[in-house]
Amino acid sequence: MSIFGSLVTWYLKKRIPFVEFMIENPAETQQQVFTKLINQARYTDWGVHYDYKSIKTIRDYKERVPVGSYETHKPYIDRMMKGEQNLLWPTDITWFAKSSGTTSAKSKFIPVTFDSLEDCHFQGGKDALMFYQLQHEGSKIFDGKGLIMGGSHQINKYHEGESYYGDLSAVMMENMPFWAQYFRTPELSIAIMDNWDEKIEKMARATSFEDVTSISGVPTWTLVLIEKLFEVTGKKNLIDIWPNLELYIHGGVSFVPYQNRFKSLIKSSNMHYMETYNASEGFLGIQNDLKRDDMMLMLDYGIFYEFMPMSEYGKEFPQTLTIDEVKTNESYAVVISTNAGLWRYIIGDTIKFTQVHPPRFKITGRTKHFINAFGEELVIENADFAIAKSCEEHGVKIVDYTAAPLHFNEEKIGTHEWLIEFEKQPEDLAHFTETLDKYLKMANSDYEAKRYKDMAMIKPIVKSVPQGTFYNWLRRNGKLGGQHKVPRLSNNRDYIVDIFKHLTVTV
Repeated sequence: MSIFGSLVTWYLKKRIPFVEFMIENPAETQQQVFTKLINQARYTDWGVHYDYKSIKTIRDYKERVPVGSYETHKPYIDRMMKGEQNLLWPTDITWFAKSSGTTSAKSKFIPVTFDSLEDCHFQGGKDALMFYQLQHEGSKIFDGKGLIMGGSHQINKYHEGESYYGDLSAVMMENMPFWAQYFRTPELSIAIMDNWDEKIEKMARATSFEDVTSISGVPTWTLVLIEKLFEVTGKKNLIDIWPNLELYIHGGVSFVPYQNRFKSLIKSSNMHYMETYNASEGFLGIQNDLKRDDMMLMLDYGIFYEFMPMSEYGKEFPQTLTIDEVKTNESYAVVISTNAGLWRYIIGDTIKFTQVHPPRFKITGRTKHFINAFGEELVIENADFAIAKSCEEHGVKIVDYTAAPLHFNEEKIGTHEWLIEFEKQPEDLAHFTETLDKYLKMANSDYEAKRYKDMAMIKPIVKSVPQGTFYNWLRRNGKLGGQHKVPRLSNNRDYIVDIFKHLTVTV
């Protein structure tokens, strides 16, 4: 390892005692975070409205401040984007992370504060590398470059002063410390381009001669870049382009459907994969043990967590649990209060704890991205499992998929319709459909019950769509970029109908 790399490793490992305290004292850590958040925000408009000065306990907070969403915070955020300050958080806010396509059709502008950048997003990135280094002492990851699949940003036209909004990754790259900039590739002018067709081309050409040792990004866009690199270089194994590549840090969507495809494109016994949970609203979790398939909830990043049973969803003052009250294998909606000025904010994801000490979890789906048209309660975790197992059984790979309910006018029963873009087509699509149905039953007992003797649902309909379908759909809708993802499940047919307008499918 280089001298500079050794210094960075030493710096990252200084964090270990703090992480150990967090692991051993989760409730105390969260109490400290809660107290600090309330005290910092007591003189903001929001803090004055809810009289934060008189809040002494977590119970006081739960009884006084309603659980809300982006719409609850939007009036304050709109004012902030016009230049007002001290509304949700006491420090000046000049950056906003633009997010869309996951919880609503409209864009969301999440405030990004200095505190949330330093104590949350950047700390999460540093901790991910620290955990990796602890498990791979011989790593040479800092001897090369880290390729980041970043988004773009632009000047906030609603504010006369210096204010910007863009993808979280672009916001982070613009504000990275010098040592992180040293390790990053490609150059910033390429990394934050907003024309993704041109950007992918330039990224491939600019990085094909770099010594890239790690990649960070959403799987879908990373795969697009890899294919472009193969086209530019004529290679068919990413290791032939970047021989020292050893780590891929991914997040944003489940990696399960993509695992086999990545392994076929990156043929190396020294390649490792790490999942992180870094949303626009905050950095929540890290796969700190690569031998496990869950993530550890990071409790000292300036985020106070509440966990809402799905039976309480939709209530203004629901019963929520703190970190010392959760149980394993129960589905919770995540509610956060953050050092970016979000208060009792439903982030939109559902999780299950696999372990409570230390708290480890898996993302199971979205509060709004599911199919429950017939009482089947199908969530993304079920769908990803069934797709992955079906692909494995049939020896095929997929690019992406989406599914929605299909109702029949002449009958009371219905089914699910799946649009799947295969990289390699199954020999028998009908047989693949039967296999998918089998694994959906295996993953979800409610689905299995509804499928019993075709009484409430019939076998799903799977349609194979042409190569490039989902990429072109995202492009048509102005959703190219790392923050945008194909919606896997929807309880209505809006997405599928829109996709159908521009394609020919194979049944």
